[in-house]
Amino acid sequence: MDTEAGHAITADDIAAGRRAYELDRAHVFHSWQAQGQFTPMTVLKAEGSLVWDGEGRRLIDLSCQLVNTNIGHQHPKVVAAIQEQAGRLCTIAPQHVNDARSEAARLIAGLTPGDLNHVFFTNGGADAVEHAIRMARLHTGRKKVFSAYRSYHGGTHLAVNVTGDPRRFANDDGDSGVVHFLPAYTYRSYFGATTEDEESERALRHLTDMIELEGPGNVAAVILESIPGTAGIYLPPDGYLEGVRELTRRHGIMLIADEVMAGFGRTGRWFAINHWDVEPDLLAFAKGVNSGYVPLGGVALSDAIFETFRDRPYPGGLTYSGHPLACAAAVATINAMRDESMVDNAERLGREVIGPALRAMAARHPSVGEVRGTGCFWAVELVRNRETREPLAAYGGSSPEMNQVVAALKSCGVLPFANFNRIHVVPALNIDDALLREGLAALDAALDVADGFVEA
Repeated sequence: MDTEAGHAITADDIAAGRRAYELDRAHVFHSWQAQGQFTPMTVLKAEGSLVWDGEGRRLIDLSCQLVNTNIGHQHPKVVAAIQEQAGRLCTIAPQHVNDARSEAARLIAGLTPGDLNHVFFTNGGADAVEHAIRMARLHTGRKKVFSAYRSYHGGTHLAVNVTGDPRRFANDDGDSGVVHFLPAYTYRSYFGATTEDEESERALRHLTDMIELEGPGNVAAVILESIPGTAGIYLPPDGYLEGVRELTRRHGIMLIADEVMAGFGRTGRWFAINHWDVEPDLLAFAKGVNSGYVPLGGVALSDAIFETFRDRPYPGGLTYSGHPLACAAAVATINAMRDESMVDNAERLGREVIGPALRAMAARHPSVGEVRGTGCFWAVELVRNRETREPLAAYGGSSPEMNQVVAALKSCGVLPFANFNRIHVVPALNIDDALLREGLAALDAALDVADGFVEA
């Protein structure tokens, strides 16, 4: 059995895992799955950037689960903070003050750009998006919300309708006040652009036209992932986000930055939007705020939006808003990230390790159409043909070929994050360099499988 990091996996552990699997298949209803065909992996233990599956096999976690364990698994400072908080105050109603929530809000407000000095806590990213939109609508008195195709904003009803990828299709009623527009995505340009400058200019022209055609006075907000996550980690071309900010200001439209996945150090900055000179009106966060140890999300809102609700009650709330255990985990996570220079380390890992390795793979493997990213946030886009850019799996689904690539990665000891025709390289911000290089070497080997599907 694997004994790395002092975690010997015993026969009793494996037996318990098998029992857990039986109970799971008998009683647990899983998200995003056809239940009968699903064979989930059992996780027995996890530490740092490693997990051990139901048979005791060690895997390098290059997925950070759902790109949320930004500081790795079982960080001792965060575990201790949760334990200490549980010993003092496990829970309290959100109308009461608790010190963990107050300190978490102070820390978050100190990191967000501009005057986002106020924090409304939620249970996760989807309800953060929902409340950001509700705030924008109430603040402006308008209804419509603009969101890009090739985006993901959450699985609750409004959030999934705001989402711009196929996961919304089954729940899209067409009555949510959402208008979708085409994103700035240079590799698969919808505007015939061949350069970043062309893509930025043409995508901004498209959004400008869409807003004019829908009526600027009807639009409450534009919501954008600062750097889209599951949609492909495609960075906006230079000038695009600045142009969107100028356009929204011109028409009194709120700009909502969705930082649920890209925030809290993931891109080598505290927030992805810090890569540009842009200050949103609202910022949705979750995931990395406490590395997913206890469910937590939130909305950071500007002073102007706060003033709307100074004397007017905000019509919204959650029983677990600002839950003490979750907020204590956030305080410990943010402090650990600062004390251990994790954000700077994420930038270094992207610049010195991940970026060079992926670019070298792209040069060697004809199945790689493009690699892109920053910090610990990268995507490898796999294609059947580099000239036509035909994806190895169709938009909105997987394919037997992609399944074989993922299986090859797992057989090499890596737990990957895959979506459509892409493998995402999204390790913890504090992953050991040697372990990261081991994981990247496994990806290099798995790309040999992808190369076998390349068409001349």
